[in-house]
Amino acid sequence: MPGSLHLGHAESHPSPNREVVSTSNAPKAIGPYSQGIKAGDFLFTAGEAGVDPATGKLVEGGIAAQTRRALENVRAILEAAGTSLQRVVKCGVFLADLADFQAMNAVYAGFFPADQGPPARTTVQAAKLPMGALVEIDAVALLG
Repeated sequence: MPGSLHLGHAESHPSPNREVVSTSNAPKAIGPYSQGIKAGDFLFTAGEAGVDPATGKLVEGGIAAQTRRALENVRAILEAAGTSLQRVVKCGVFLADLADFQAMNAVYAGFFPADQGPPARTTVQAAKLPMGALVEIDAVALLG
């Protein structure tokens, strides 16, 4: 019918501009999501908590240790996709308690030094994080 809007069905196969990224160097997904997705010129990571990929458990040592492990997990996904922390353009940081901001930020700064133009970032307090985590971090990075 002329002038009508036709909504087609979603494709059942992945687009050539979309690719799943997976690595054993980061924790396995605990739900229906991917560790990372390459889309066009970007990589989008899932939120990563301070989970040791070898044990599947949160690391001990509080916010600093969990932040370090979360960022190591993000780095592993980035590297599996052929990119790096230096190519990250945006991070999201979710804290169980915003009182942990300074301790998280001190560790974060070691991965994204101020003198190297760190990525844009949003940091919020979340009511509750999976597995009782203190922090969860996701990233968007340039590919290539």
